[in-house]
Amino acid sequence: MLTLAPFEPQALADWLSEHGAAYLEERVASGDDRASAERRVGEDRRLLFPGDAPAPGQFVYRLLDDGVAVGVLWIGEEQDAPPEHWWVWTIEIDEPFRGRGFGRAAIELAEEEARRNGAKQLGLNVFGDNHVARSLYASLGYEISRLQMHKAL
Repeated sequence: MLTLAPFEPQALADWLSEHGAAYLEERVASGDDRASAERRVGEDRRLLFPGDAPAPGQFVYRLLDDGVAVGVLWIGEEQDAPPEHWWVWTIEIDEPFRGRGFGRAAIELAEEEARRNGAKQLGLNVFGDNHVARSLYASLGYEISRLQMHKAL
């Protein structure tokens, strides 16, 4: 059974560094130039994790299966939106644990936690080439609200 557990401060700081590096590469792969992506990643970290601690309204958890860490969930209030609009910033299932239903269980935990904290809406972003995640979210009732496209020239 999947459960949520808080991060220890040093483990959170380590995860923030790893997550920031991966997020930077995702932004570059999706079309941002490296300098813009670096600015965005840095600004997001300063705003959402001042002093490497979650800002009010942001929640980062380890995902545990019978006490074993299998991934990370980060949810919180959506930026520049009403406080009842929440966002799934990250769901990460560690490679050895993928394909076992933890992604589905994690999004269901995210919905429960957001609802418990007063959310009326939960949104998320999926990069276009992540077909597994897009299929999972669609099967759970998530609908496309925005779509960006680009073409390399």
